[in-house]
Amino acid sequence: MTVREPPSPRASAAASSSPVAQGAFSRSAQLDVHAYVGPYPWRQVPHADANVLIRVLEREGVHRAWVGYLPSAFHRDPNPGNTALYGTLAPHRDTLFPAPVVRPDWPGWPRELARAIEEGAAAIRAYPMHWGFPAGSSALTELGAACSERRLPLLLTVRFEDARQRHPHDVTGDLTAAHIRALARARTAARVVILGAGRGLIEEVHWSLTPEERAWVWWDISWIWGPPEDDLAHLLRAVGPDRFVYGAAWPLRLAQTPRANLALLPEDVATVSLADPWSW
Repeated sequence: MTVREPPSPRASAAASSSPVAQGAFSRSAQLDVHAYVGPYPWRQVPHADANVLIRVLEREGVHRAWVGYLPSAFHRDPNPGNTALYGTLAPHRDTLFPAPVVRPDWPGWPRELARAIEEGAAAIRAYPMHWGFPAGSSALTELGAACSERRLPLLLTVRFEDARQRHPHDVTGDLTAAHIRALARARTAARVVILGAGRGLIEEVHWSLTPEERAWVWWDISWIWGPPEDDLAHLLRAVGPDRFVYGAAWPLRLAQTPRANLALLPEDVATVSLADPWSW
């Protein structure tokens, strides 16, 4: 029996009712940069395996995804989790591209980065808040420089869940604006993609960076509100669509949400295209 994610009536209606918005979606969602496989330690998440992710992407009209292994964020040593990620994605490498974790304060991390390249990694994930890195961490800067040298984007996750939903034992705070600014100002030339940011954090960081520094930072749209707040429309106008990439945060969030938010954009931004990470 095929297992499918519960449909969202509003999302389904929005995605099918606007030809203009569908056109914008098709141009903007060739790649989902924010997807996971594997269990989550604080609650049960349904369908957190590669076979279902493949079907979810097909249903949403997304061609490929950068995929992380969810448990690795909570492990001191992420290397065994990377091994599990590579094995899980092996049958689906034409669609699901690994985005493994490299912890730059861990012994032998350059070897893990080299292994990621050998395994065909599309990007590298890091979790400075989970590892206790301060803003301006030299370890994170060194990782950024290493990723830049190898032309691998560096993915940083703001949050997995809203603070109001978190388990009492989940005490890790959200990624801060100071962490992002410090990395952008370190001039590593790394392409840094921030996953799960909301409008407040995006505006705080964007308007505090120089144009040169902003050019190295992108934001996924998985946590940006659509109607009625219309935060996504506001940010596309003020910050520019070239600073945003498509991401859904499956399986922690509904995969229909970013598609619906794109479909519900007002006319003046309905036809914009998001940045294309495959062109980097």
